[in-house]
Amino acid sequence: MKIVHTKIPEVLQLEPQVFADDRGFFFEVYNHQKFAQETGIVTNFVQDNHSCSKQNVLRGLHYQIQQPQGKLIRPIVGTIFDVAVDIRKSSATFGKWVGYELSAENKPLLWIPPGFAHGFLALSEIAEVMYKTTDYYSPQGDRTILWNDPDLSIDWPLSAPPILSAKDQAGKSFKTAEIFD
Repeated sequence: MKIVHTKIPEVLQLEPQVFADDRGFFFEVYNHQKFAQETGIVTNFVQDNHSCSKQNVLRGLHYQIQQPQGKLIRPIVGTIFDVAVDIRKSSATFGKWVGYELSAENKPLLWIPPGFAHGFLALSEIAEVMYKTTDYYSPQGDRTILWNDPDLSIDWPLSAPPILSAKDQAGKSFKTAEIFD
């Protein structure tokens, strides 16, 4: 696995070794031992999630104030623009974001540790995303920051107005969001 460090050191792009031939391809998506050895991150994933989104659906920016989740994200169909925002007040990169185009075709994974808000935009006609989490979903701790907050100035590659859930439309501003100390 090739590890690509992002502008926020704790967020990692992981490029697995893919074995392809005329029959198709094979690659190891996740191996607990190798993940710990190669990234230095020792964690246990407890939940797998799978979403399907139409083009221009924007999900996020989501996080949990209770039971914060680290996420290992992978598109399995289509292409997304995936964003991680550092919401740890004590961090040198507090309020900074990174965004990457990820596709099922190029097979990358993105590691987003606990303490980050996460969101993505479906760029293809359909995008299916699978991700592992380091803690269980906590409805009482679930929070959302506005996807278009001017203090974050995320450069979403929008080709049309985004399609948002009611939850995402009602997100808090970055300045008023309940975040991590």
